Amino acid sequence: MSSTNPGKTLDLELQPYQREHKIGPYFADIVAKDLNTDRYVVIENQLNKTDHDHLGKAITYASVLDATAIVWIATDFSEEHKKALDWLNENLSEEILVFGVQLEVWQIGDSQKAPRFNVISRPAVEIKSSSRRLRNAELTEVAQLQLRFWEELRERLLADGQFLSLKNPRGQYSYNVPIGNAQICINNIATTMFQRVGVRIRLKKRVAQSAMEILSAQKAEIEKEIGEALEWDSDPEYTHKYISLYKTADLFDEKTWPALLDWMADRVVRFRDAFEKRVRGQRFAATDAELMAESE
Repeated sequence: MSSTNPGKTLDLELQPYQREHKIGPYFADIVAKDLNTDRYVVIENQLNKTDHDHLGKAITYASVLDATAIVWIATDFSEEHKKALDWLNENLSEEILVFGVQLEVWQIGDSQKAPRFNVISRPAVEIKSSSRRLRNAELTEVAQLQLRFWEELRERLLADGQFLSLKNPRGQYSYNVPIGNAQICINNIATTMFQRVGVRIRLKKRVAQSAMEILSAQKAEIEKEIGEALEWDSDPEYTHKYISLYKTADLFDEKTWPALLDWMADRVVRFRDAFEKRVRGQRFAATDAELMAESE
């Protein structure tokens, strides 16, 4: 597939976020937002033949930003780098997309020159779907239970029209819902060990301290909007911080699921409404530990 529009070429709905985005001592060429997932997309430009340096930087930037996609644009791709991108697409999680895009400049007659983007490597949907089915078949009994629970929660949230899109869940104890900030999300949990489900705001360690201080100052207003008292940073030894609401639950008793899912879907929407407007697009200060790590 080729096009003069890179987003259309990749079948992604992208919104520009920042050029020369600072990441530690480095700068990502372009950072965009995937409007379907509200997560970052790293775009690395190279106006010559591909090299290891740009590939390494793109992967580093994506890992720091917890990006959903890497787009590597270059005028010429070596066969080795094309194979590297194909290998990444075959082995990474289905949530992570990697694209190799060759840039050409076209001119017809005396018309203005225009860029043309040709995709030389992209995720293979059928490969990722097969991998997901294989992994699901190998899940433990508890993980299969959790996967079905999250699939039903996702269906409820989408059916109610409260969310336009949500990622496919995995067979694990948590399922995240984005709220407009790569460092902060709604972190839903369902655990058989502690017999409870929960809806939580997770503040990643990079911004945990500063974001918690700012949000805690609005505790009364937030709890009034949600309609319930929350647990604020109940596990201070964790590097991430949480603002939580829990409910006792026996996941093995599937007859209780409708009521549990009603409770969770309702709280996810309440959390989204209360927190998204307070964190979307906000650049909370990094912790001292994170700043020290970046400067090394």
